[in-house]
Amino acid sequence: MPSPRQPQDWFASDSTPTSAVDAAFDAIASELAAGHDVAIAGFGKFSVSERAARDGRNPASGETIQIAASTVAKFSAAAALKKQLNS
Repeated sequence: MPSPRQPQDWFASDSTPTSAVDAAFDAIASELAAGHDVAIAGFGKFSVSERAARDGRNPASGETIQIAASTVAKFSAAAALKKQLNS
């Protein structure tokens, strides 16, 4: 299996556009799971963030509940993408 860090392998002759996109998403997910940021020039940056445990509220009952700590993926759009969306 090709390394996810070799994008030229995502587009092998027998691949379909769907498998290429799936391979790209798998590579991004693998890098994030390893704690690394993933930057795509002109598009944006995926990063990992830690959320601390906190108290929350059940909206149906108003009861206070404990929300567990978690690791989440974040995305920051690149300036080029923001410019394209706002032009």
